[in-house]
Amino acid sequence: MAAGWAGILGAAGWDVVTVAGAGPVDHVLPGLAWPVVAPAPSTDALHDALAGVDLVIVENLCSLPLHPDAAVAVADVLRGRPAVLHHHDLPWQRARFAGVTGWPPTDDAWQHVTINDVSRRELAERGIDAVTIRNGFDVDQPVGDRDATRRLLGFGADEVVLLHPVRAIARKDVPAAVRLAEALGATYWLSGPAEEDYAPVLQTVLAGARTRVVHREFPTTVADAYAAADAIAFPSTWEGFGNPLVESALHRRPLAVRPYPVAAEIAAFGFEWFPVDDAAPLAAFLAHPDDGLLDRNRALAREHFSLRRVADELLALLAYRWGW
Repeated sequence: MAAGWAGILGAAGWDVVTVAGAGPVDHVLPGLAWPVVAPAPSTDALHDALAGVDLVIVENLCSLPLHPDAAVAVADVLRGRPAVLHHHDLPWQRARFAGVTGWPPTDDAWQHVTINDVSRRELAERGIDAVTIRNGFDVDQPVGDRDATRRLLGFGADEVVLLHPVRAIARKDVPAAVRLAEALGATYWLSGPAEEDYAPVLQTVLAGARTRVVHREFPTTVADAYAAADAIAFPSTWEGFGNPLVESALHRRPLAVRPYPVAAEIAAFGFEWFPVDDAAPLAAFLAHPDDGLLDRNRALAREHFSLRRVADELLALLAYRWGW
């Protein structure tokens, strides 16, 4: 989403300078990287990277204490100057950070922005005012190339494919997605790598699957990946947002989802999804597809989750908060 915001600001006439721990950015400060590869950047290094900048947008660094030394260093440098702290997840939403207190850092000169109302309300309960700007998407992407992508992945013409488009970590609930694939008689396609020490668990789960398993990243584009699949699984127990909720709608694929708190918030826009723990409704849909359901979901995604909507909300916030 950082690239989306940068594009919006650039199109609105802002000069955008990017700073990160690695990657194709204007200023590389290794001490900002996660996983941690270097000590937190010095005050001088941060001042140099941010010289001449009117507004700093901090993407999630000050949200989860994954690299607290870097977050504290950035917060100290930003005290008293305009900044947007863009929060995707917050400490109390993750079991391993449940005991963290005094987080996220805040300052009267800053504006906190969340990607869901759940986090906005939870910040308010802790005395921090925030506004919600939900994630936005390119709603005019061309249809993906189903046949070519399936050939690349070795899927047969009649093979039913259930895509699980996530990193493999505990809260993504890979076992639930595998069980759904088994019940559907579908190939289970996991597209993301194992992270957060989940690799041994993942190996056991996939080895025990009673259906074909493909563990491979998207070979080309997101649109191609969704086109190659017949349905999408998303049984996460928690997400700050959950991009597959909208991506599945934009690419006209049925979605099986667990109603985690933010999913329920997004479902309120009117999306029609399928349960994860009961394969029968999705199986019936795959046997007799309802184009009307897919069309309605896509229309809702285009109406409520476009980058144009994000641009309107972000630029309005900057005008209201700082007069820009």
